[in-house]
Amino acid sequence: MTTDTTKPEATKAARKPRVKPQSKATSTVEEGLKPRRVARAEKALDPDFSIERLQFLIVDALEDMKGQSISVFNTQALSDLFDRVVIASGTSNRQTRALANNVIDKVKKNGGKIYGLEGEDTGEWVLVDCGDIIVHIFQPVARAHFRLEEIWGTDELSLDEIKAVGKPKRRSSPRAKKP
Repeated sequence: MTTDTTKPEATKAARKPRVKPQSKATSTVEEGLKPRRVARAEKALDPDFSIERLQFLIVDALEDMKGQSISVFNTQALSDLFDRVVIASGTSNRQTRALANNVIDKVKKNGGKIYGLEGEDTGEWVLVDCGDIIVHIFQPVARAHFRLEEIWGTDELSLDEIKAVGKPKRRSSPRAKKP
C-alpha cells in the first residue's frame, strides 16, 4: 500500500495568464506628457495659493518658532524639481523638529500639501518637501558641514520682500472715511 503524495500538475489550459497592467502614460506624441513638476504643482496648490504665498507661510512658520539664519533661494533656473530652497537653523534637535512641524502645520492649515519629511528622528537635518519649495532645517554644525548655500546660493531672495508679497491684504473698515 503506497500513497501518492505528489500534487497533480495543473494543465496549461487551467492556468490563467498573467496580464501586465497598462501604463497610465500617454502613448502618442500628439497628446504630450506633462512634466512631473507641473503636475505636482497643480495638485498641491489652489489657484489662489501662489509660490509667493507658500514661501511667506514657510518663512513665517520658521520665524514663529525662532528659526535662525533663514535664507530663501530661487532655484527655477537650476532645477526642474522645485522652484525654491529654504534653509534655516535651529539650536537643538528638539527645536529643528519643532520648526519642521510648525512648517507642516502652517502649510496644511492654509491649503498646501506636504509631500515628504526626512530626518525628523535625529533632528540634525530635517527636510520638508512642500512641492515647489524644499525646506532644510539644520543644527549649526551640520549646516556648516554641508554648506548648501554654496550649491543653491546664486539667487538669494530678500526676506523683507517675501514678507511684503505674501501677507494677505487688509481690508479697510467700512467706517473709515475716504478723503
